[in-house]
Amino acid sequence: MNAPNKSGWKPTMEVSEDGIHTGPATTTGNHALMLEEPLLFEIGHAEVTGVDLPEIDTGAPTRLAGLERSEPIGLVGLTEPETVRHYTRLSRQNYGIDLGFFPLGSCTMKHNPRLNEKMARLPGFADIHPLAPQQSVQGALEVIHQLADWLKTLTGMPGVAMSPKAGAHGELCGILAIRAAHTARGDAREVVLVPESAHGTNPATAAFAGYKVEDIPATPQGRVDVEALKARLGPDVAAVMITNPNTCGLFEKDFREIADAVHAAGGYVYCDGANFNAIVGRVRPGDLGVDAMHINLHKTFSTPHGGGGPGSGPVVFSEALMPFAPLPFVRKDEDGEFSLVEEESREETRGQTFGRMTAFHGQMGMFTRALTYMLSHGADGLKQVAEDAVLNANYILRSLEDILYAPYADSGPCMHEALFGDRDFGGGLSTLDLAKGLIDEGYHPMTVYFPLVVHGAMLVEPTETESKASIDQFITAFRHVTERALAGDETLKQAPYYAPRRRLDETAAARKPKLGWSEPAG
Repeated sequence: MNAPNKSGWKPTMEVSEDGIHTGPATTTGNHALMLEEPLLFEIGHAEVTGVDLPEIDTGAPTRLAGLERSEPIGLVGLTEPETVRHYTRLSRQNYGIDLGFFPLGSCTMKHNPRLNEKMARLPGFADIHPLAPQQSVQGALEVIHQLADWLKTLTGMPGVAMSPKAGAHGELCGILAIRAAHTARGDAREVVLVPESAHGTNPATAAFAGYKVEDIPATPQGRVDVEALKARLGPDVAAVMITNPNTCGLFEKDFREIADAVHAAGGYVYCDGANFNAIVGRVRPGDLGVDAMHINLHKTFSTPHGGGGPGSGPVVFSEALMPFAPLPFVRKDEDGEFSLVEEESREETRGQTFGRMTAFHGQMGMFTRALTYMLSHGADGLKQVAEDAVLNANYILRSLEDILYAPYADSGPCMHEALFGDRDFGGGLSTLDLAKGLIDEGYHPMTVYFPLVVHGAMLVEPTETESKASIDQFITAFRHVTERALAGDETLKQAPYYAPRRRLDETAAARKPKLGWSEPAG
């Protein structure tokens, strides 16, 4: 698509390689109500502003100590209508959960009930300052404390750290607590074992914390090879990091046996709780022998996380690791007041905490949304959330296994995510081509090429909030694009045709991004 510039709009005529017209010639670059939108620099002018500001005395003294700007900043200005239209048009080119079904639901684009958002925006939650006196934020501290109690109850774990900001941050919190526990008993261990079916952040976190990482293979059924893991356990193994349910969409049914073996060898068990959405209310990780587990509030307890949106990764701890949990934490005092425990010398920490994860405490908006979600559903409702998510994923798996390669379809029911591969595609087509074809059908693609143990992996997570009608529509579109891929339809290599932009060179975009703008010559 030709981009407009200050010299005027260029007419466009999009034609695919096989001669199919995908857009008529226009004088504006627009296609019906899908409006082409140039950069701010291309439509704005430095002398334009949407507000009237008073004249200032440029010769008056300032407190900038000689750091005053010596020449114009070079930023363009827009009128108010231009500003509103610019960002509204850009929003129309983005895909979100309010527009349609998102095949990567519980990972990034889970439905956020509007009630949650209303609660998070209440004064006293949305506008508090992290340095506000504790007596002035008792309600916020009570929300954090109540949410912590819910998390401990749902997981069967006695302790929780609320400060980690997201999933990988929570992983680091758990691993640092494990390191502190080993250090406290004078047991320097160097290795963390990570199964092939774990999330990709697990080995990265262990390596970042200074551990050597060793892989544990998976069985042909997509689960941890228990015997291989037991054979590797020894005095140098600090912990095992296991994702359960794992990234193959399967529940690790031998988890308790694994945990017992790790504990017997003097190690700890870290569970990646990113997929807690599939088991909340059904399984308590504490009963499985977990020592530490992060919980992605945005994945299990609502709020989209895509595009760098707010995350939160509280970490629950076993009795053995509780003393090493980070500061701060909220305590309910005998007089019913709440206080934020920030000093390492307090009795509750036993002087063994590894310190802080962040300067301030947690993500207030996420805490409020998550607690609202829990109180809205109740314990029985949260159990149904997991059951519906698993039901929807299995419905997709069984509806597509006759046409798409489903490597673990014979391993029993999947959890909240269905896994497929591109094994039988024709004409040199791949998962990437199918994903781009889905865009033309009006869907954001699912996770692709992960987990790595499946060639051309496609991981679909429908979540519990989708109706059968919306899932059926997605299945119909998925089958249609799959049929084209199996038949070797060459047109898929150029998809998408109807998106605001055609297929990009993703390698060049990642390695050579164009992050600046300069005035066109002439």
